[in-house]
Amino acid sequence: MASNFHGFLIFFFFIFMFFNYMTFLEAALVPAMYVFGDSLVDVGNNNYLNFSAAKANFYPNGIDFPTGKPTGRFCNGKNPADFLAEKVGLASASSYLSIIENRSHTYNINIGVNFASGGATIIPQPNQIFVTSISLSKQVVYYNSIYEALVRDLGVNKAKAHASKSLYLIEIGSNDIFAYFASPNLDKIYTPPQYLNLMSQHFEKQLKCYLWQRLYENGARKLVVIGVGVIGCTPAMRYQNFTEGCNSEMNRWAFVFNQHLTSMLKKLKDELFGFHFSYFDGFSIMLSTIHKPTSFGFSEVKVACCGSGRLKAEVACIPKVSYCNNRDKHLFWDKYHPTQQAHHFFSDLIFNGPQTYTFPINVQTLIAI
Repeated sequence: MASNFHGFLIFFFFIFMFFNYMTFLEAALVPAMYVFGDSLVDVGNNNYLNFSAAKANFYPNGIDFPTGKPTGRFCNGKNPADFLAEKVGLASASSYLSIIENRSHTYNINIGVNFASGGATIIPQPNQIFVTSISLSKQVVYYNSIYEALVRDLGVNKAKAHASKSLYLIEIGSNDIFAYFASPNLDKIYTPPQYLNLMSQHFEKQLKCYLWQRLYENGARKLVVIGVGVIGCTPAMRYQNFTEGCNSEMNRWAFVFNQHLTSMLKKLKDELFGFHFSYFDGFSIMLSTIHKPTSFGFSEVKVACCGSGRLKAEVACIPKVSYCNNRDKHLFWDKYHPTQQAHHFFSDLIFNGPQTYTFPINVQTLIAI
């Protein structure tokens, strides 16, 4: 009798797990999300780059992540790639290099893959002997290998149908602007307008010829783009100003680049049948948050949470430095990157925010198309 009851419990457990799994699948609003970009959406690719200094695989990074451990995210917890995945009912996509390195661990690439890399730029870095970040063009090459695997698994028609319903998230551009201001030589080669035009030209070429053209040919139709934020107001940039004010010139560059970016997206929509996009104006909402922090639930928008020295930006967020306890009230986790709370706030707007911050539609509307 006891044996029969035990068997019944096991049967009931598997039935319960099966229906929960089916409910999860049905709850997902899209089949997958594929992520491209830099450290703001990197979930651990740089952990596998031996010569990269841009890493976050050490404590106290990840202190508020569900595991309480560092993951390679440049944050105290989750980033926009994680929160947006949650919004659409998916598990966070694993980093591409973790999938490649851990071949013995099965991972379902059908739910998405994250190719983003801390330090990635739009303008190709010349004469790189050692790989310190995964360039945007290389990220596309990696995606192509994933798509080929999808074709082998699903067949051509189903793979294209899968791609057509999936989301493709891109966030990049900040590092190019940082590089110009940090370089002793670039200002001798390019004037600011020339450099911004170079950024725009490279991004348009990569977006049209390499990234979206290839994705579009393989069925992709729904693109989510996060614009460059108010990077001149990061603690790192404030630290360089004796008044601790924002770098207004850097902010102006970010603003102008974002204008180029939206024009490019509108042009792409006119050229490609069935293509739709959602652009998030992170610049405007970040600026509003800095000007009126309490209106958005923040109390500290100048000082980093993790670091040391003035503005906690003199020494980076490394092991054994101090970090704040009121992390949900800080806009910045370290001297460059927002906190988990800031990412959560911005991600809510990306998903279902008003046209004030999402152009021409938000992600929720994009999914419904």
